[in-house]
Amino acid sequence: MTAGRWLVEMRRIVKRFDGVEALAGVDFAVGYQEVVGLLGDNGAGKSTLIKILTGVYPPDAGEIYFEGRPVRFRSPREARALGIETVYQDLALVERMSIARNFFLGREPVRRIGPLAFLDMKEMERVTRQVLEEIGIRVRSVWEPVSALSGGERQSIAIGRALHFGVRLLILDEPTSALSIKETRKVLSYVEEVRRRGLSVIFITHNIYHVYPVADRLVILSHGRKVGDFPKHQISPEQVAELIAGGITIPEEEKP
Repeated sequence: MTAGRWLVEMRRIVKRFDGVEALAGVDFAVGYQEVVGLLGDNGAGKSTLIKILTGVYPPDAGEIYFEGRPVRFRSPREARALGIETVYQDLALVERMSIARNFFLGREPVRRIGPLAFLDMKEMERVTRQVLEEIGIRVRSVWEPVSALSGGERQSIAIGRALHFGVRLLILDEPTSALSIKETRKVLSYVEEVRRRGLSVIFITHNIYHVYPVADRLVILSHGRKVGDFPKHQISPEQVAELIAGGITIPEEEKP
């Protein structure tokens, strides 16, 4: 692997919890404008790997590079400052707040009148509506509560928010797990739009059929070890499903 090829590269990552090895020397990388499906069953190590990348956990061993430069994130804030944003399964949205308030949560624009500062409601409405429309979402009002939205619409807010605030790597944690087929297709279209705009995406899932349509590459973890890393065209969904289940091993000559 050459420096400069990857936006993010993790080398030989090790993590232990109470003597149990959750990650055993895992290599993982994401290229520029690439969608990587990170797959594995429950307990495979997907979440631990991402929490190390985003500064939630420190690695016990291994190295992380961002655009070829070594980094060591001590908090999610530091990872976010470089443009790494995670949309978790619970979305971190406040249901009783409006769409616009959720969109700007913690980053609200203000206007000042003398020593006083006020929320710039007009700017919040303008930007929220514009960004959502750009990714194909039209809402009745940006001031309606998030609780009135469907699961797919909530995903659109979280993804649109990440796009607007200058994210370079978007991490989606099981974004389609609780969605209908129709809403899953919508979310996949958002992912394609994110890539079209030049961002990279890590799509975490245990279901190969949810990520396969949009992935460029597929990385499979099992019991804290990487058991596969394939350009999508080199492996079928059925082979990936068997790898996740531990039923087959891909011959060396077929590995990329």
